[in-house]
Amino acid sequence: MTARLMEQACSWLADQREAMAECLKTLVEIDSHSHDKAGNDAVADVIAGWLEADGIELKRTSRPHAGDILEARLEGTQAGHVLLMGHRDTVFPTGTVARRGYTQRGDLAFGPGVADMKAGLVLNCFVLRALRRLPSLPYPVHALFTADEEIGSLDGRAFIEEAVQGARAVFNAEPGRVSGNVVTARKGGAGFLIEVEGRAAHSGVNHADGASAIEALARKIVKLHALTDHAAGVTTNVGVIEGGMSRNTVAPWARAQLDVRFVSASQRERLYADIEAIVAEQELPGTSGSLTRTSAFLPLEARMSEVLFGHYQGHAARLGFAVEGEFTGGCSDAGFTASLGVPTLCGVGPVGAKMHTDEEVCRLDTLVPRAQAVAATLLDLGDLTGEGAKSPVSA
Repeated sequence: MTARLMEQACSWLADQREAMAECLKTLVEIDSHSHDKAGNDAVADVIAGWLEADGIELKRTSRPHAGDILEARLEGTQAGHVLLMGHRDTVFPTGTVARRGYTQRGDLAFGPGVADMKAGLVLNCFVLRALRRLPSLPYPVHALFTADEEIGSLDGRAFIEEAVQGARAVFNAEPGRVSGNVVTARKGGAGFLIEVEGRAAHSGVNHADGASAIEALARKIVKLHALTDHAAGVTTNVGVIEGGMSRNTVAPWARAQLDVRFVSASQRERLYADIEAIVAEQELPGTSGSLTRTSAFLPLEARMSEVLFGHYQGHAARLGFAVEGEFTGGCSDAGFTASLGVPTLCGVGPVGAKMHTDEEVCRLDTLVPRAQAVAATLLDLGDLTGEGAKSPVSA
């Protein structure tokens, strides 16, 4: 029965390349920067129209300050759904489409967000449409379309964690690597705002009465950067600093933005504690520091994708393409689901390259086979409950 369902789904998808490319063009031609609610909601409108036309059940949750949350559902005969994930937002500011919209050169498509991850949204939609045409599904399939992943999923995370409850597996349609591989492990990461207060004084008349927030911050930055351990996969990077009033004033304030990356939850806990201690330490009399976390992603540890990747790799081979698992230092929503103990595979979207740049590109020849691989795998998952089960991790 399962083999017949896989054959039917893959057969329908085999004829959809041009339709998928046309849908990709439609989505790319809509500006949807993370802070552009209207643009993100316009993308949701288009997706909803495609899925409703095939009779797929939708739930849309209005959000006041972010793009709406859109969820699609197909029913199945057993408990334990499969979750497809994708984010509608891009890093490109509103107005980018007017300057450089969708273009196509042979099997290559260009445009803002074409790979990250509007091609993945199209893939998820066509997988749902293929499954909708089957006589029945062995278990339910849900798809979640969020709108703020590029800025840390501050609004979307709660919906992701709710949607994954009871799931047997997750496929996150971030772009496939330029190598053609999928992502089996990702770093977690966080952003912090460090603020230091000092005491102003004239730098020539009464320098000794001042307490330089800039000097205190500089000392902290040296300590923060010393936490980097490349061999262990831990990095710390202060990428933005600002502060002070004028050249001839001892600086009464300074602040910095810190980015950190880590491979495991245990590394994260140690790193957070070290950062808190460094910021709290008084570097100079009359100065004080405070720390605010501005974003957080949890890691996708390799053990949470291993069994699921084995299923995917086998079906990809039967479909005619070879694929390996790959580690990346970038973060994604896959870490949230994996850290809740649910087998998760990321980077299953069409193959892309040069994401977040003006040269971002998607390989159109990978639209169909990557969609077929996801559809075949999710129809043939069996029991994955033993894979890497663990207690939830908070961020």
